[in-house]
Amino acid sequence: MTHRIARAGLGTAAALITLLTAAPAATAAPTTGSAGPVARDRVITLIGKLAQQSSFPVNPGGAPAQGDRTVFRSVLSDLDGNQIGETGGTCTTTRTDNGGAEECTVTYTLPGGQITAQGMVFGQLNPGPPPSFDNAITGGTGDFDRARGSIHADTIAPGTRRFTIDLDR
Repeated sequence: MTHRIARAGLGTAAALITLLTAAPAATAAPTTGSAGPVARDRVITLIGKLAQQSSFPVNPGGAPAQGDRTVFRSVLSDLDGNQIGETGGTCTTTRTDNGGAEECTVTYTLPGGQITAQGMVFGQLNPGPPPSFDNAITGGTGDFDRARGSIHADTIAPGTRRFTIDLDR
């Protein structure tokens, strides 16, 4: 059970959340337009390190089950290692066969506002490296008001993910 939860615990950041890409890392500064402060068409690459997680299994001590929940928090840093925010979220197991599946909801707290994301993570019960996944940006606050796009997450080390936040409007 701990192995499965450690994989899911970093979120979409889950979120936040953690991905190196060919695109340069963007700052968390907003791009503004006539509609007010909105993050538009840019990529933010962050590293997330798991800081806390708790599991709430349906069958304590038993096999993974539909309805198991994981609550997590990760610290977010830019590619230079400067701490700039955190993620927090929950994942609920929706399937235990065929490698398992979880539905996750994550909030990324960054300078200037928050980004929310939601989506499925598949294969977290398979042995080996945790899966990479993509989740949809569902909204945001402050500089990220009305944000849309996607977040891609890859595990780069135990307890560490790279997040690529691809914002569009």
